[in-house]
Amino acid sequence: MRLKDKVAIITGAANGIGMAAAKTFVKEGAYVIVADYNEKAGGDLVASLNAESDVAMFIKVNVADQSSVNEMVEIVREKYKKIDILVNNAGITRDGLLTKLSKEDWQQVIDVNLSGVFYCTQAVAPTMLEQGEGKIILTSSVSGVYGNFGQTNYAATKAGVVGMMNTWAKELGRKGINVNAVAPGFIMTDMVAKMPEKVLGKMREMVPLGRLGNPEDIAKAYLFLASSDADYVNGTVLHVDGGIVM
Repeated sequence: MRLKDKVAIITGAANGIGMAAAKTFVKEGAYVIVADYNEKAGGDLVASLNAESDVAMFIKVNVADQSSVNEMVEIVREKYKKIDILVNNAGITRDGLLTKLSKEDWQQVIDVNLSGVFYCTQAVAPTMLEQGEGKIILTSSVSGVYGNFGQTNYAATKAGVVGMMNTWAKELGRKGINVNAVAPGFIMTDMVAKMPEKVLGKMREMVPLGRLGNPEDIAKAYLFLASSDADYVNGTVLHVDGGIVM
């Protein structure tokens, strides 16, 4: 087991990529904190993960609220006495063309996708510094690297995530903490699956591998970066996109 007895916080873990990551981490021996705002979905996932043993817990958190994040981290510290892994997976989209993007839609995406990552990382860093080790994983996107039509706010946050990752890799690397990012391409989440087949077909055509990614593809990238296999990987953006950016 690659994560045996490790304690991992995964934000946005109640569905999609986060859910896949939670399941993968548990299979690899980790204790997983399903951190999400969706109590029903998060509770159902934890019940499923705990079917055989107590390996997961749900904490309701709003990553855009610093006090909510700090509360979550304190609960984890009290229960497990350590935090080995943080996966900053939570994120939202509020798409719109530059000339039509509202101030509210701009700010909501900034609050969750950028400030939320800052709050979560800042909250767990002291614990990892005390331990002298830890793995922090941020979720960027191909949109953050190359931009995407109608995603000014989303692309800005995902580019910002890379900037924070590079900075934290330099600040924390000498303290035994690895900080890296994953940049997913087109992933077949429930939201994407509801798109018209014509749109999905065009998306597939853009990918050299000829298919959209699965949540499990990203979960495996998280697993690699969270494991000892990546002990000498720091300040890296791992593209998991089927080659779409070549």
